[in-house]
Parts: sequence; structure tokens; C-alpha cells
Amino acid sequence: RGIPREPGAHWTEPGCQSCTCQGGRVLCDTVSCSIPCSHPLPAPAGGCCPTCTGCLHEGVARAEGDVFSPSDGNCTVCVCLAGNVSCLSPECPPGSCPSSSPADCCSCNPEKCHFRGRTYAHGARFSLDGDDCTTCVCQGGEVECSFTPCPVLDCPQHQRHLGPGQCCSTCRDPPAPAGCFLDDNGVEFPVGQIWSPGDPCELCICQADGSVSCQRTDCVETCPYPIRIPGQCCPDCSAGCTYMGRTFSNNETFPSALDPCLSCICLVR
Repeated sequence: RGIPREPGAHWTEPGCQSCTCQGGRVLCDTVSCSIPCSHPLPAPAGGCCPTCTGCLHEGVARAEGDVFSPSDGNCTVCVCLAGNVSCLSPECPPGSCPSSSPADCCSCNPEKCHFRGRTYAHGARFSLDGDDCTTCVCQGGEVECSFTPCPVLDCPQHQRHLGPGQCCSTCRDPPAPAGCFLDDNGVEFPVGQIWSPGDPCELCICQADGSVSCQRTDCVETCPYPIRIPGQCCPDCSAGCTYMGRTFSNNETFPSALDPCLSCICLVR
């Protein structure tokens, strides 16, 4: 390349080629790098070999002596020393978890519970021997027992019943009604009783379940001059006639109130 070299001279050509002058000839070979560290930094500008002054960890350059945590280290701490990265994870004592906070680095296995000669896993629920009304739970090596919660009943106290072997009371069926009680006048009617509540055209009956069923009467018999009997729903067309405020029996004759020369007769048809 136009430059004289002494015999035995060594130099580096571009492209990291190591060359030697031997017996008037130039011998070149790729530079061989000895890397004595686990996380070297890339070769600096103009250099051929990586350097162990600093560390390259997960694509991030770290300075000598730098202390850092990896992205997914779960509280692991790493340090860069002479191109080597050493990481340490916290030592967690075995047993129950003192905290469930995300800041707690220890992942632990909760202790099992030993209770009355039996072993239960953490979170297990069980009942005491012969006592189904008590529920126990294993929490981190400790057993906590409490009474089984009962549902809220919507019946009065006198209708509640606790049967043999039951933990919670239940509601008894209310007694069958003996009749119908009317709040408006305080009268109680027996089941099957029929009565009129004040309107002769309406009849009510006391049902077996204590309810009252009422129905109105439809009058189908009509005549021009019916007789209305007090307390009776439908007019009576067979008893006689009502004319101008007066009542006449069947076949009875009477003068017309409009014309004294006219004679009228009541005919039941």
C-alpha cells in the first residue's frame, strides 16, 4: 500500500485485519479477540474487540459498578462488574404470606393447618365432626370457626320453627283461615257464607282461602210497569203493576190519571 514495513512489524488494517511483515511478504488474518467477561460492551469507534469496561444487559449499556433491576426480575437486583452481570433474588422465609401487597417481593406458599388430627390446605372449608352448624376455614396455618350463617326469614317469630338436626329456623305454613274478616265493619263470615254487602244486586261468598268473591246479579225479566220490592234486586213482573206511583194487582181496573173517561186494567203477561 506504498508504506514500507520493517521485517517482523505488526499492524492492523481496516476491517480488523492483523498483518505481519515476514521475509518480504505481508501476512494478514482477522483479529482474534479474547473476551474475559460475560456481558461486554461493543467495540468502541475504531476498535475491533468488545470491551469489558461496562456491561451490555438486555440491549442496555450499563456503566461499571451500575446497580439495576431487570424488567421482569420480580425484585431481583443486578450489578455490573468488569463486564460481568451478577443478579441476586431476595430470600423469602417459608410459611405464611405476611402481605399481599405488590411491593412484597416474596412469593410464598401458605402453611397448611393441622386441626384435630387432620391436615387441611390453605383456604379449605370444613365442618366440625358431628356439628354441621359450624363452618371452619384454614387461613395460613390457623383455623377459624364460626356458626353457619342463616338466611333472613320474612315470617313473624311465632311462625318460625327449628327442626331436629337443623341449623337454621324455617317458616311454618300459616294456619288455614277459618273465615273471612272484613275490615270495614269488623264482621267475620265463615267459609261458604253468602251475604249481600248492602246492594241487593250484589252477592258475596267467603272462599276457603279466606278471600271474598263478589258478583252482581243481571236482571233478565222486564215489563212496562214492574213492581220494585224493597230489598229485592230485580223488579217483579208477576205480582202486579206500578202506574203513576200506585201499585195495582193482576186484573185490577182503575181510571186513568190522565183522562177520567179512560179505564185501565193491570195485566200480568
